[in-house]
Amino acid sequence: MDAKQNYYRTLSVCVLKNLTKRGMEAYYCFSKENAVKTILDLIPEHSSVSWGGSQSLFESGVIDALRTSNFHLLDRSTAKTPEEKKEIYRRAFCVDYYLMSSNAITYDGELVNTDGTGNRTAALIYGPEHVILVVGMNKLVPDLDAALKRIHNIAAPMNTISLGISTPCQKTGLCADCKSPETICCQTVITRYSRIPGRIKVILVGEDLGY
Repeated sequence: MDAKQNYYRTLSVCVLKNLTKRGMEAYYCFSKENAVKTILDLIPEHSSVSWGGSQSLFESGVIDALRTSNFHLLDRSTAKTPEEKKEIYRRAFCVDYYLMSSNAITYDGELVNTDGTGNRTAALIYGPEHVILVVGMNKLVPDLDAALKRIHNIAAPMNTISLGISTPCQKTGLCADCKSPETICCQTVITRYSRIPGRIKVILVGEDLGY
């Protein structure tokens, strides 16, 4: 085990405890391959499954695994029309399992997420029976202030570059607190507790994943 892996494992111990204190199930996986196996073990066959936009889910191999497993998928990438895509967005709120990542998690176990469309944060708050978050250890931060700075100056600029969205941060790499029509920073949700025990399941992965 190298120094980074050792550090991530050590750091995860207190974060896992704090997530649990906040009503969430928490897991640590040394690798993305272990994370995929854990997810497949958590989701019963024939469950309905959907997900929010997430580079972490793709990088980890989770999406490929879902597409080759025995689940009923609501995958908006298969939509042939804007209307069909909108319908999949809506139906995703009623699935058995919804997968996503988190823009940041504080050491104290708070989930911090900022969205443009809002479908991901909405599903995290209410709707799906279970929500599974796959989060690389690179997204852990000391506190809420650091979480928001990470979102505005790392996650958002990288996402706008990836998506080809024209915002000030896409051009400079830095947040301008913009009111651009294409801004992806429209809603920010801080999840400090889950009143339904175990509904939210957080899988920390001992690798760097996503933005």
